[in-house]
Amino acid sequence: MIDTGFIHGRFQVVHLDHVVYLLAGKERCRHLIVGITNPDPVLTAEDSADPDRSLPGSNPLTYFERYVMVRDVLREAGIDLESFSIVPFPINFPRLYSCYVPAEATFFVTIYDEWGRRKQARFQELGLRVELLWERTPGEKGISAADVRARMAQGADWEHLVPGATARLMKAWNIPGRLRRLGS
Repeated sequence: MIDTGFIHGRFQVVHLDHVVYLLAGKERCRHLIVGITNPDPVLTAEDSADPDRSLPGSNPLTYFERYVMVRDVLREAGIDLESFSIVPFPINFPRLYSCYVPAEATFFVTIYDEWGRRKQARFQELGLRVELLWERTPGEKGISAADVRARMAQGADWEHLVPGATARLMKAWNIPGRLRRLGS
């Protein structure tokens, strides 16, 4: 088991497959750092491998909302507060990585598409320790946060796709209403 692992994502609605991903990272380290990408509009940039990731409609939750959601989901999954940290992670600005993630951390990655391959290559080019958790086809990806957000906006069933902590927060913050107003 390594000391410090790092996992990242936009977490623009933490769903059940995110929980699998987060727990897979936590199983491999004593302390897990969770980087929240696209933390704010200034630290968000388009990438040709997945241009939709940077659109405002793809990023309706604030950094703080995602911080609280990730924290509560991990606690609900039985992970002690002392064994994880949550930080902003400006994925498209490699020069800033060292401001948020310790150099000794192992970067856990998953690959489903060109975006995943690009991130893995970028981390390796920077000399970071990288561990591939899994590589799967896009068809094997499972739940999509975009689908969960669309279901919320349309008033369709979505709660079965997310952990209890996510559902409680989405309702408390009226995220379905926000998504409807944004036209997501």
